[in-house]
Amino acid sequence: MADMPPEPEPPPIIVVLPDGQEVTGRLQERQQVPGAWLYKGAVPAWQNTPSGQVEPAWYVVWVQAPEHVKPVPGVSYDDVPTTRLPPTTEQQILGERRPSGWVLQNLNGGRDPGRGIIHAVDCEEAPDGAPKLILDKALDAAEHPGTRLCSLCSAAAELDPVLRCFEHGFGGGKPQQGNAVIATLAR
Repeated sequence: MADMPPEPEPPPIIVVLPDGQEVTGRLQERQQVPGAWLYKGAVPAWQNTPSGQVEPAWYVVWVQAPEHVKPVPGVSYDDVPTTRLPPTTEQQILGERRPSGWVLQNLNGGRDPGRGIIHAVDCEEAPDGAPKLILDKALDAAEHPGTRLCSLCSAAAELDPVLRCFEHGFGGGKPQQGNAVIATLAR
């Protein structure tokens, strides 16, 4: 049977000690905990042997990142064993969430600010470099008669119910304008 290659040495990492000193150690593992990341690092130290000698040893400790560890420039940490928290129930139900916000694609070369298409920021049809709109700005833009909501991305599904005052499923009624709905919800 062929000899197995030796295990690769864990990558170096800078460990910040409580007094501010920095020591280069070895990153053995990363673990996500609620609200933080913990890094298991080994730092060099000295230990006494039973015969009274002093020898080098590794002291292993868990520290919170990034307060107590720093990456070594040019070092890859891709192969470090990493444990993430399991997804929350909400994440399991909703799946991956898209980045927040919307963008306005001006039509007619931007000559007519009332004509356009509102896209989700990650829509394939969204124009490059367009400023990101928050909800109120996206609703204001959507209220222009020449503006429509993109149906290829989530913009129509997200903004249309707000513009129509959630009328579907609530008895029809006359739609209110989007800002009036937001003002009502904010009370």
